[in-house]
This record gives sequence, structure tokens and C-alpha cells, in this order.
Amino acid sequence: MTTPHPPALHDLVTVLTAPAAALAGSDGELRTGGADGYYGDDRRLLSRLEVEIVDAEVRPVGRSLTRSAEARFTAVVQPTGADATDTDLMLDRHRVLTHSGLAEHLRLRTFGDAPLRLRVRVRAESDLAPVHEVRTGERIRPVPPVTAGGEVRWDRDGTGVVLTADPAPAECREEDGTAVLCFEAELPPGGSWSLSLRVCSSPGTGPAGATERAPRTVFGAPPDSLPLPWAAPAQAPADHRRARLLQRSLDDLRAMLLSDPLDPRDRFLAAGSPWYFTLFGRDSLWSARMLLPLGTALSGGTLRTLARRQGRRDLPEAEEQPGKILHEARPEPLRLGSLTLPPLYYGTVDATALWVRLLHDAWRAGLPEAEVAELLPHLRKALRWITEAGDADGDGFLEYRATAPGSLANQGWKDSHDGVRWSDGRLAEAPLALCEVQGYAHAAALQGADLLESFGAGGAEPLRDWAARLRERFREAYWVCDDVGPYPAIALDGAKRPVDGASSNMAHLLGTGLLTSNEAAMVARRLAGPDMDCGFGLRTLSSTSAAFNPMSYHCGSVWPHDTAIAVLGLAAEGHHEVARSLANGVLEAAERFDYRLPELYGGVSAADGVPLPAYPSACRPQAWAAAGAVAMIGYLESPAGTASPSGTPERAGNAPGVPVSP
Repeated sequence: MTTPHPPALHDLVTVLTAPAAALAGSDGELRTGGADGYYGDDRRLLSRLEVEIVDAEVRPVGRSLTRSAEARFTAVVQPTGADATDTDLMLDRHRVLTHSGLAEHLRLRTFGDAPLRLRVRVRAESDLAPVHEVRTGERIRPVPPVTAGGEVRWDRDGTGVVLTADPAPAECREEDGTAVLCFEAELPPGGSWSLSLRVCSSPGTGPAGATERAPRTVFGAPPDSLPLPWAAPAQAPADHRRARLLQRSLDDLRAMLLSDPLDPRDRFLAAGSPWYFTLFGRDSLWSARMLLPLGTALSGGTLRTLARRQGRRDLPEAEEQPGKILHEARPEPLRLGSLTLPPLYYGTVDATALWVRLLHDAWRAGLPEAEVAELLPHLRKALRWITEAGDADGDGFLEYRATAPGSLANQGWKDSHDGVRWSDGRLAEAPLALCEVQGYAHAAALQGADLLESFGAGGAEPLRDWAARLRERFREAYWVCDDVGPYPAIALDGAKRPVDGASSNMAHLLGTGLLTSNEAAMVARRLAGPDMDCGFGLRTLSSTSAAFNPMSYHCGSVWPHDTAIAVLGLAAEGHHEVARSLANGVLEAAERFDYRLPELYGGVSAADGVPLPAYPSACRPQAWAAAGAVAMIGYLESPAGTASPSGTPERAGNAPGVPVSP
């Protein structure tokens, strides 16, 4: 028996507006058997929507993504027996996604001089499956539809969805789990016929639905009355590629804004469509941090949303500890292969330090002091976790080991099971102390001390002493050397051995204050090598490693956000040539993805002239990929050496990548 693979996403056309997304083929059809569908509240509300012109062939001839929430598809309709060169009949399909539902507008147009009478069939299905079920790639049985009065309804586990049509169908029936809507289209000479379909969610019916729906926490769309939580860049780039990437990224980011149901005024960015369309600690924090040059409102909302869910107790099955910032929040448990995660899951070693860093940087960028002061109790709890519980064995480094069956084996940003490897290809054994996490923690301790001191609170000096000791311990424990030269190991393993093999993780140390200027220069030289800089961005793992695979999730691919972190860190340390090379590499890649950057893509060499491969199941769009694009364009547009990557005067902690003075 073969194991199903995650369904491919790279060829699908995605429209989205939080909290919903719709994914379809290049012809606009939503087909069964893959990831196609209309999604909302972490479920697939519609799994099939296919349009058929009876006794005719529909040939796709064009598509466009006019904005993040809107797409158009055009096809030529070839009636059976007609001349093969005849193109008198066309089908236009206009898809619009709003907070209230999915609207599908179809228009048949004839350019001939004779009237036409056509039969149109629409086939629709819904499995109402949780996203994690869709992601397994296994076939999911559709929910039986209920058809009445030309309307179609599906219900499962307290979730309902309704499909309506205008005009009403001449016939509406059920065939083997599929709803079939039949229409009679009459077109005068040179005229047209239109059909509007609407799909929207509704409360489920039945006692089981009411019981199971109650505990679900759903992140919704922000109130329409709120302004966008960032300002547009002061000036559009003159370079057309940068301008297109910036426009697409900002449009996608706007469409990925979610609101905290505990206070809808607080907004944050969902991690990615469709698998991660919810709150993620690490992803949402990095995305907000990269957008800080455009305003602080998003950072404030992200910080408060996570603070409300900060760990309060020791709960091993959720990896929760007092003061810890969560990894992800979902409406229901996630079950994916061997993974079984509760709705609130805290299995991340880095989100807590990243929360502290964002609070500091947002404060320095202008977050109102009253808002910062309200978060100081959460800051103290986070700093206590970093300096105490985060170091489980007391060796002075932050490490992780899964504490519950079904938890994530790796809990840094490379959280796949094989994301941390030795240079000979072996998996590193837990507990693992990732190098970048020590950099995050060092910066968080210093920045937390600055905040406490500036707001008249005690405890600053012990934090600075702790950071100084960490800096020395890191220098003694992490540096390794190979034929190219010295570099920081990706991690210390369970036996406290440095795990060799050059990886992109070392780039995250830049700008944290953990490295001396000479050490930062050695990291910059290593990142500039052709084994790391592939011409399309920064590889996650050196091509010289035995574990390298350009199509591996974390061992050779390129992640745009990872490259953006490297670019900002390099710029902060003054290594602009390397920073520009990496940023321009991602710009090259963006052109090949129609300027909507995916979560990751293949780490092939641009010098080889081979096509840049998509990673089939990568989310697209992904928030930190889009935010990283905005940050890198901001850097490329700023005069190197006279402005920070954000385009604002450099000062410690003012923006992502700006170094903190130790």
C-alpha cells in the first residue's frame, strides 16, 4: 500500500481574503482528489465546482489574478461538430472572494449571427473536511448534499455550507454524492447569458453539530472600520520587477490579516494558505517584524494576540510552560501522520525570544508607550522562561526535546523531522540547542533589559550578565571548521557535540549581538559561497553536505523569509555586497513565480540554467515570504551604508536586522 503524498499546490490559482481562500486549477475548475477547494475556518467548505457545457468542449485560453481576492478565467467553447477554427463562443469566469463567501460569475458570449440554446451543468461537492485531513492527500468522501428549491446544502460536525444560483436551476438533483445543477442558456445573436453562483458557510444543524462546534476558536476577518495596520511605502520602486513584487506581496498580506476574537481590534497575519491559515507564533512574529518600517499597529496586534495565549501552566501534552509563547492555534486538534497536536500547541523553542524582540523593536519604532507598558508583565514572564525553563538541563543554552507523543520532533523554524543533520547526512539526536535560538535569546535578554530599565522596572542587570555569559559559552561551544573555514554549527546535539555542516541557520545570528565583527565577517563569507548562495537566494543547507537535496523541505531548498533574515542581518553588519546578491536572487525567483513568492522552492543553481522548480506542496502565498519580499525591496531601495534595511536611520533595535549593542 502506498502512502498518499500531500496534494500539490504549485499549479493552483489561489484567491484569498481572510479567513477564507479558494484554490482551483488554471482553468478555474475546482476538482476532487487534490487540494482544490474553497476553505474557511480551517475547513474545506467546497471540494468541487465544475462547469460543463453539454455537447461542447471547453478549452481554457487565459487567466489572470487581478488582485488577491479576485481571479478571471477565459475559455473558448467548441460545440460538438462545429468547425475546429470556430471561436464564436466564449466562457468568462469571474471569481470573487469576500468575508461573507465565494461568488462565481459565469458569462457565455456569442459573436455569431445566429441564436444559441445551450445546456449548462454545474457539479458541486463538499467534504467539509478539516484542513489537516485534506493535507494528508487521502481521498475524502463527500458529504451527501441536500437539494431543495434550487439550493444545495451540506452539513458535517456542526459546520454547514450553502450553494445558491441566480437564475435558479431548471433542475437540481443529487448523483452519487454530487449536487448537479442544470440550466438552460439562451443567447441571442451577438448576445450573452450569465449565471451567478454563491457559496457561504452557515451554522450546522443537529445536536451533534451544536455540541462539537461550541469549543472551536475561530480567527475571523478584521472589522471593516479599522484602517490597514501599515502604511504604503512612500515611493514605489522604479524597477518594474521590484514594483510588481512589492505590490503583489502587500496585496497578499492584506488578504491574510486575521482578527483576535477576544479583541477584534487586534490583527495579525495568518501564516500561509491553505495549510497554515491561522495564528502561528514564529511566523506571525517574523512577518510583523519585517513590516515594522511601515508601521507598528500590526506588531501591537500580534504581540497582544499572543500575550493573551501565553503559557500559564506546565502541560506536557501541549508543550505548554509558564511564560512560553505558543507555536500555533487552531479551531480543533491537528492530526497529520504521526503528528497529533492540541488546538493550542506550544512546541516551539524560539517564539518566546522572538516575541520579546518584536516588543522591543516595535517600541523603538514608535509603538505607543502605554501599549508597551501593558505588555511588561508578559515580558517578565517571557524573559523568565528564556533564562530558566528554556534551558531544561541547566547548561546555559536553550534546547528542546518533544515531551509528548505526536509532538514536533524539531521545534525551531526547520521543524521537519529531518531538518537538523550532520554533514555526513545523519540525523542529529535531541535534545538540540539550535545556534540561531541562542542568538535570539541573547538579543532578547539585552532588549528586555533595555525595556525594563527604560520603564523604571528592576531586573535589567541580571539579564545583561546572563547575555554576556551566553555570548562566551557560544563562542567556546559552537564554532567548527571544515575545508572552507570556520563557521557556527547548526546545533549542539544531546551529547553537547556541535553538529557540523554549513546551514542557513548561522545567518540568523547576524545582528543579534552574539557575534564579534570578525565572526560576523566569517559568517558573511560563508553565506557568499556558491554552495550557499545559489543565485535564487540562500540555500537552507550547503550543497557540499551529504544531506543536501535541492528539493528537500529544509535541507537544500530556498525559503524567501530565511533569505530575508540573512539579508537584513548582513546589512546590519555592513556586508552589503553579500546582502544585495541574496536579495537580487530572490527577485530573480519571484519573476518565475509571477511575483507571488511561495513558502519555499528548489535550491538549484541559477548558473546551471535549469528551470527553477516549485516545491509541489508549498503554501502560496505565505505571510513571511511576502513580508520578507517587502523587507528585501526596502533594503534594495535604500542607499547601502547610509540607511538601515528599513530605510530609516540606523539605531540599535529600531528595525529587523539592526544589531543590538551587547
